[in-house]
Amino acid sequence: MVRELYNVRTLPPEGGPTPLTEDEERRARAVLFGDLGAVIAERGWVRFPAYSPEERRRLVDVARRLSAHWGQEVFVGAEDQCAMRLHLAGHGPAPRENGLAERTDGC
Repeated sequence: MVRELYNVRTLPPEGGPTPLTEDEERRARAVLFGDLGAVIAERGWVRFPAYSPEERRRLVDVARRLSAHWGQEVFVGAEDQCAMRLHLAGHGPAPRENGLAERTDGC
């Protein structure tokens, strides 16, 4: 007996994250756009965790969308292995003697 499989996706290797569907990805970016945008508008910067290349790409896309929406550039950069920082001009990380921004929270 042959069975047809609908809505079946291959699973990533054991322990890896499951990929988002197109709709889930769209909704995740919309939520980040609203939530991160509100914090950036309030204080000029935001730090957000990003552990995988997909999460980092998602934050870069959100920064581009915010830049287009506001008409001013939203800068994005990796703070370390587990966090990205999005900020407006003039709200970037404060340089230290060794050239790194000081972290007050953990990963």
